[in-house]
Amino acid sequence: MQLLKGKPTAERLLIGLKEDIESREKKPGLAVILVGNDPASEIYVKLKAQAAERVGVRFKLIRFRADVAEDKVIFAVKKLNTDENINGVIVQLPLPEKLDSQRIIGTIAPGKDADGIHPDNTKAFLAEKPSVYPAFPRAILKLLESSKTDLKGKQAVILANSREFGSVIRQALELKGVKAKYVLSKDLDRNLKLLKKADILVTAVGKPGLVRGDMLKKDVIAIDGGVTKTEKGVVGDVDFESVKKVAGFVSPVPGGVGPVTIACLLQNVVNLAENRIKYEKVY
Repeated sequence: MQLLKGKPTAERLLIGLKEDIESREKKPGLAVILVGNDPASEIYVKLKAQAAERVGVRFKLIRFRADVAEDKVIFAVKKLNTDENINGVIVQLPLPEKLDSQRIIGTIAPGKDADGIHPDNTKAFLAEKPSVYPAFPRAILKLLESSKTDLKGKQAVILANSREFGSVIRQALELKGVKAKYVLSKDLDRNLKLLKKADILVTAVGKPGLVRGDMLKKDVIAIDGGVTKTEKGVVGDVDFESVKKVAGFVSPVPGGVGPVTIACLLQNVVNLAENRIKYEKVY
């Protein structure tokens, strides 16, 4: 079994981004809205800020208390949409339960959607006409490619919590020649035979120990995109100790998908800044 560590892949991406940004007259800007004080979110935002500073992306953090009114968050998003110094906007998830995540995400201007999860950008991606490539699926592909495995014709199963998210990951894999299907986490028990046939497993559920080694075929490539903070630390969906006995490759948690997703997010910010420059030249 080999570990698919995210740091080497992220490092290559960040070095390229830094060189690109250093050649630009105006540095791209990223704004993050953080609501509440979720420990994991605090860590992720800190890592994004550090990576942004390293490559030369200007970083702006807007904090709200967990009891903030939803309209106040939406007002902040709309203000960022018109800020000429900001090219990318993200709202750190998860949000407190009382807030409508979809409504808030939907307020982000599609042309500033650094995560690539705005409904319009999702529709465009599924229609194979993406203007913004979703950061998380791109990170999954980057990790898969780092295994140096020929992906064409491989069978993949995606474990997700929603049909929309499953569809986006499936599309990303199929564009690389992978035959992919998604299974909702609540339906896993009914799809164990399908899981056992998978050459590639991608998880994004947030349920520790969801997948055990006896559920998988030998030499499977397991990309663990689940993140849960427990008393023992941050863990993924894959039961690492049992899965490592059968898998060919496994991405660790932490240190797998996460660093690459941040690099892909910053790549989107640079791309969005470039798109804006092209738009301004046309008009």
